[in-house]
Amino acid sequence: MNGKVTTTRTRLERGRSALGPALELVHTGRAPTRAVLTAELGVTRATAGAVAAELEALGLIRVDSRPGAAAGSQGRPSHRLAVDENGPVVLAAQVHADGFRASLVGLGGRTVATAPGATTVQADPAQVLGEVVTAGAELLRASGRRCVGAGLAVPSAVAEPEGTALNPLHLAWPAGAPVRDIFAEQVAAAGITGPAFTGNDVNLAALAEHRHGAGRGAQHLLCVATGHRGVGGALVLEGRLHSGSSGLALEVGHLTVSPEGRPCHCGSRGCLDVEADPLAFLTAAGRDPGPEVSLLQQARDMLRAEYGDPGVRTAAEALIDRLGLGLAGLVNILNPDRIILGGLHRELLEADPERLRAVVADRSLWGRSGGVPILPCTLDHNSLVGAAELAWQPVLDDPLAALA
Repeated sequence: MNGKVTTTRTRLERGRSALGPALELVHTGRAPTRAVLTAELGVTRATAGAVAAELEALGLIRVDSRPGAAAGSQGRPSHRLAVDENGPVVLAAQVHADGFRASLVGLGGRTVATAPGATTVQADPAQVLGEVVTAGAELLRASGRRCVGAGLAVPSAVAEPEGTALNPLHLAWPAGAPVRDIFAEQVAAAGITGPAFTGNDVNLAALAEHRHGAGRGAQHLLCVATGHRGVGGALVLEGRLHSGSSGLALEVGHLTVSPEGRPCHCGSRGCLDVEADPLAFLTAAGRDPGPEVSLLQQARDMLRAEYGDPGVRTAAEALIDRLGLGLAGLVNILNPDRIILGGLHRELLEADPERLRAVVADRSLWGRSGGVPILPCTLDHNSLVGAAELAWQPVLDDPLAALA
């Protein structure tokens, strides 16, 4: 009798320990059926069934009660698994040079509701983050959904473990602003439950793309992107962000790509940050930026609608060459197995993919032996989705404890 009790307890403990890994597999789309879940977890069918049932009871996933076989398949059909579309959400927010956006994001990276914010970002981070959280709280009230945490993406390196924004240059916030503490205080004051997290926007974009977008399956994923201003980079190694010793790794915006180029905010000249962002593109094309829409949108519109214009094409080629030079240096140092590009860089890749790939191959040692795949990011608002990933991580680590 004691042997049976011990066996049952062992199976239960094994199943409970598999809840987090199982949820992450469903969350990232890697376990669309219970059969795949069984194989990925390396457990018995009975244990996988119990794990799926418990995750369903927690309101996190749905298990198809009447499985059907796919066309041409053999053997017993497997129960399909999906995230619960009516399950809990997290509050995700992004602040950038032209405003902010707040969203509710469910498992699977699904945006449930979103609210764009002001187009002018004040110099006081507490005021801005208060507006962000207020917008998120209104979304939560309207949705009636349970919230399990909050995540914030900012255009600055975020020092760990302090959670301070060291260089929010394009926001006019003071260097070293304690954005994580401010955000957490605002979240708690609004009555929003769950922990609050903050991270660099490109780091979070890379994390989101690795889990839900163009970076799926990469073991050494390099992401480089330009949003509204500046250039950022991130590296995801075997599923985890490489943040360095204090959260400041991959500040690729300050790679020199034009030694006699534009002065950079960091005190140097010709950095990628000022040579390959939307403002640099508009300036190179001889256009004066207007206040109507964001710099990123102005640059995108010009590239898409006027690429045949010689001045626009020349400006695009100059940015592609500078971007390619920076990417080649990163390839030589990091040896990634995939590169993904976001923001305006995605548009430049799509405008002339052969030119960019040729520059990288010509300037990188390993590029000549076959090249590194260079792909566009595929997620809309990927920094927001990445901010949500920060808030979902405690649930993915231990669903029972996080939802208790």
